[in-house]
Amino acid sequence: MKILIGVDGSQASLDAVRLAGHLLDPARDHVAIYFSPMELEKRLFGRSRTIIDGAAAALFEEACGLLPSGFAKPPEMICSSKLAAVGILESASGWKADLIVVGARGHGSIERLLLGSVSRAVVHGAHLPVLVVRIPPPSGRPLKVLACHHPASAAALAKTAADLHWPADTDAAVIGVTESMLAGPLPSWLETRVRDPDTAAIADAWKQEHNDEVAALAAALNTFQQQLPEVFRHHTAIVAEGNPGDRILERAKQDGVDMIITGRTPTDPLTRWLLGSTSEAVLTHAHASVLVVPVEK
Repeated sequence: MKILIGVDGSQASLDAVRLAGHLLDPARDHVAIYFSPMELEKRLFGRSRTIIDGAAAALFEEACGLLPSGFAKPPEMICSSKLAAVGILESASGWKADLIVVGARGHGSIERLLLGSVSRAVVHGAHLPVLVVRIPPPSGRPLKVLACHHPASAAALAKTAADLHWPADTDAAVIGVTESMLAGPLPSWLETRVRDPDTAAIADAWKQEHNDEVAALAAALNTFQQQLPEVFRHHTAIVAEGNPGDRILERAKQDGVDMIITGRTPTDPLTRWLLGSTSEAVLTHAHASVLVVPVEK
């Protein structure tokens, strides 16, 4: 697997290197450290080219020091004079990367609304999986991961998960969410109402549809788990009901998840604006790192 990691010297980008180091196998994977001299030039404004080149070499050395040792192919440096998101995307394409890893730095709400962030621009511009690292990897305990099931993205997500190297002690779980308008527990007004034959028929049909949908999701989750690496099969799959983004975020917070894996299925701009998307909700609001796996039309 070829993994391109974007760094700029910030703590967030170095956390991205650390997490990537948890998920790669030095014996088989190839890593490239990307950075833009423009970022260093901004921080070292007015300094000589020699100083900037020395700082770039020091940054590359620091990033390599955060990765595991024993690479069959030593990590390489990729530089670009383009703006960060453009340079990362172009370099990933030219280097034929399989995964992009970037750190997410905080931005004010107005700047995020008008301009977006580098990590968001990379996610939306990439045709390959992108890992957005928001928090440092855990120290002294296993990595906690939550994989999100959706029928349209299950195959792509399983393939990406299989390509990564998961430490044997990874604490990984799978979640699926039913969101049918009629699915869910029987409403209290229908449960308590005096039953005439028509009302009873409605109640029975409602319960049956709910039970059928939950059973179908549980079966799909079981199949999905079997497609994932072994570390994802140690827990019973989580079946939730309601808005997928809300339920995933709630469960991730409840379990103290370090990393969420979600698919990004194609949707038209109007649908995204009116209804949003699960991947967008997770990417925007999760207090965890997020691996976004795109599904092309």
